[in-house]
Amino acid sequence: MKAAFIRYLPLVLLGLLWEIAPRVGLVSTLALPPLSDVLKAWLRLLEGGDLWSNAAASLYRAGAGLLLSIVIGGALGIVMAWWRPVHVVMSPLVELLYPMPKSALIPVTALWLGFGDGSKILLIFLGCMLPVTLGAYNGARGSDQALVWSARSMGASRLRTLWDVVVPSALPELLNGARTALALSFVLLVSSELIVSRKGFGYLIGFLGEGGVYDAMFAVVLTVAFLGFVADRIYQRLMKRVLQWQE
Repeated sequence: MKAAFIRYLPLVLLGLLWEIAPRVGLVSTLALPPLSDVLKAWLRLLEGGDLWSNAAASLYRAGAGLLLSIVIGGALGIVMAWWRPVHVVMSPLVELLYPMPKSALIPVTALWLGFGDGSKILLIFLGCMLPVTLGAYNGARGSDQALVWSARSMGASRLRTLWDVVVPSALPELLNGARTALALSFVLLVSSELIVSRKGFGYLIGFLGEGGVYDAMFAVVLTVAFLGFVADRIYQRLMKRVLQWQE
């Protein structure tokens, strides 16, 4: 309890500062409504159902894109590390796309798939796949060669060695890359929905901001931040369970 209190004390102090600063005139209420007003607006959004419907759309898009990126990106990274021809073909593409701002793909995906769910899922998939791919690749490349040689000398096939030795070795780095992708999925989701969407958290933030309903706009922003925080904590617990075999 004490450790949790110390860890989250800065958030409590930030919330108090947020409430006090607009009340005493340090910050304009137009630029930053008091936290209590934001929480009241959040309750109104819940009661009206707007938050639920837009949250369902956003979470579906983020979950689908992230799942595809973990499955395909993880497999691609391991295969790149295990088969040299695949590495020769794919490595230049990964190196080219990795430093590119992923938000630059928003107009491209909208042009290809329109303003619906498909363009958001494709954007999240493309943006989140790269950190997963690199994590899986680095983890697979770091496999203990003595274990690989031992498996091969004991008659294990190349595919069996890949599954029993290389994949477990790559798993920690792959999961770290997936954690980075998890955070990135929220960024890409809201960015794309702000520009090309008719539903979702980003759309709701833009709609409320244009209408001057700033307390509700901040309520949606806080909702996204809270969901990202909870998702990261849950993912860390899952990582510990998955990697218990290492201990």
